Amino acid sequence: MDQAASQGPRKGRGSITNAVGRFEGYDRIAIDDGWGSADEPVLPLTTTLTEDTTRTIIARNRSPDVPFDRSINPYRGCEHGCIYCFARPTHAYLGLSPGLDFESRLFYKPRGAELLAKELSAPSYKCEPMAMGTNTDPYQPIEKEHEVTRRILEVLRDFNHPVSIVTKGALVQRDVDILGPMAAKRQAKVAVSITTLDRALARRMEPRAATPERRLETIRVLADAGIPVGVMAAPMIPGLNDHELESILEASKAAGATSAGYVVLRLPLEIKDLFAEWLEAQVPLRAKHVLTLIRDIRDGRLSHAQFGQRMKGSGAYADLLSQRFRLAQKRIGLNMTRELGSLDCSQFRKPPKAGDQLSLF
Repeated sequence: MDQAASQGPRKGRGSITNAVGRFEGYDRIAIDDGWGSADEPVLPLTTTLTEDTTRTIIARNRSPDVPFDRSINPYRGCEHGCIYCFARPTHAYLGLSPGLDFESRLFYKPRGAELLAKELSAPSYKCEPMAMGTNTDPYQPIEKEHEVTRRILEVLRDFNHPVSIVTKGALVQRDVDILGPMAAKRQAKVAVSITTLDRALARRMEPRAATPERRLETIRVLADAGIPVGVMAAPMIPGLNDHELESILEASKAAGATSAGYVVLRLPLEIKDLFAEWLEAQVPLRAKHVLTLIRDIRDGRLSHAQFGQRMKGSGAYADLLSQRFRLAQKRIGLNMTRELGSLDCSQFRKPPKAGDQLSLF
């Protein structure tokens, strides 16, 4: 029997199984070996951490669906365990499972700040806003100990380099001392991701992320510090949490958010099977209905990769969700997340190093 495969939902974990990634030439199937192993209690799954020896830290993209061309991901994998996470398939590139491996076998970049300073100092570097939280969350639990994200922010601050952050981690409150002064110079903004206000659903769907209450508190703390903050109601899952869209926007506005955005659930590659397993285990009476609605907004499939549609979906149900968002946004008084204050790149400077000759001007 595959010991990595789960016999059911594990406490504090999102994925139900640990199916192999798409690049592997084999599969793992949990079976009863006849000695009662299937009846044994599910053992806790410990998190392991490995140093990522990457030589670069800035990732580039040309996607027309996102408003940035560069980003930083301090970690690979994410202990939050969100079952819907679109980054899960990236673990397959490492020969690991997008399932339980993604949320328990993590990689961190201890040289991230050093690599960033080197790349920003290159004569050819042209400043444009940096995005963080575009793949895995920069404020997941292990950041509290390793502070890779904080050290990266210190470099961006020293270079007067603007940054935008998306997170569902309350730990971003720790870095208000960096982000506040940057925001005063129009060099920082944050969007907090809130998927549901239902604490019980959040515990099952994103087990190690901050609770909905803590995320609303995070919006309040950031807003009070003068940091432009918005809410991302993402992902909206038809038939599961999309009925909360207006409530999420209202609660976020009351906490201090000034902008909002939403994204419809995406299920690329291995995620579609992981999510279907999760539905059957966690919300079995709604599983079939949810999958039917997802197919309705994805042209009969569970995933659609076409630019311009993959974030919002298509069809009558997707159009209705879009109309609801626009009406609620206007009624509540929220801007679009992409309009969360323009970031100023004109102040970008390479800080002098020890021993550098001082400029006369």
